[in-house]
Amino acid sequence: MLRRTVFGLARSATSSVTPLTAFRPLSTTNIMSSSATESPSTTPMEDAIREKITANLQPRTLQIHNDSHLHAHHSAMRGVTSRETHFRVIMSSDAFKGKMQPARHRLVYGLLKDEMAKEGGIHALQLRTMTLEEEDKRQQKEEEEKARTCKN
Repeated sequence: MLRRTVFGLARSATSSVTPLTAFRPLSTTNIMSSSATESPSTTPMEDAIREKITANLQPRTLQIHNDSHLHAHHSAMRGVTSRETHFRVIMSSDAFKGKMQPARHRLVYGLLKDEMAKEGGIHALQLRTMTLEEEDKRQQKEEEEKARTCKN
């Protein structure tokens, strides 16, 4: 099994950990071999979200944050054993071009309808959807703001 981090680094699962790979990034993508001896993913819901969004929307940016631990104490979560119920997803894609936010969200909800209908599936999904142009403008604005605050 190979594990590719969001930084694009790859290493085998049996290789030793060096100081450069000792820190686990917030999100990882597992590339599974076809071996039947591989253990199942510990994040099947996140994996399904990533797979469906990537296959259907080809996002330039895709960040998936599992916020379930922040909501585990809520009364609606009593008795739920899943550790993957609340997600925050930030993405940019050309598929959103010409669509208003509600239409973008309906598109994503449609992709994930099975995961949302499952017992112990997605309970809450927070979306931030952008076109590539909107993302570029946002990044430019952030850089300008950062440059302005650094001068003061």
